[in-house]
Amino acid sequence: MYNILIEYGVPKNLVKVDKMCLTETYSRVRVGKNVSDMFPIRNGLKQGDALTPLLFNFALEYSIRRVQVNQDGLKLNVTQQLLAYADDVNILGGCVHTVKKNAEVSVVAIKEIGLEVIAHKTKYMTVFRDQNAGRIHSMKMDNIPIERVEEFKYRTTLTNQNSIQEEIKSRLKLGNACYYSVQNIFCFPVCYPKR
Repeated sequence: MYNILIEYGVPKNLVKVDKMCLTETYSRVRVGKNVSDMFPIRNGLKQGDALTPLLFNFALEYSIRRVQVNQDGLKLNVTQQLLAYADDVNILGGCVHTVKKNAEVSVVAIKEIGLEVIAHKTKYMTVFRDQNAGRIHSMKMDNIPIERVEEFKYRTTLTNQNSIQEEIKSRLKLGNACYYSVQNIFCFPVCYPKR
């Protein structure tokens, strides 16, 4: 991890401070009014630590750049389609073979830096003009089958039918709910000054 920080140009004195903050660290657990004895954190990052998301982003960025060096795949606007937000990574490809290959390379790169991909939380979806074309494919990660889904939600609902009607209905419903939840606010005279 520390080599990644140095590679990205983080000054060595800050890397040294990070190292001091992360080595020989201890935690306690509070349940109600009871507090556990101290226990050491041997690997990983402390939950709730301000450095954790920043260090995770450096690690994920490093692994994504390693993957993109050798990546084939669907190109939109001349960029490879490996999308990441927080701890979610999406791999797009023009064919199932390309997605499988890029997923394998991604898993190797992620494991190299000490992160892990949780196979039972991993899903895949195929989108083809011929809706039956993708049904014959299956994917595995470390010999564990990955669940195939017909739709998934990632900031918006994506379906394998290339249809947006359900997303439009969902957004209209959410908009209406929001409007009706604040409708009483608009009834007060303070909102509409007298003329």
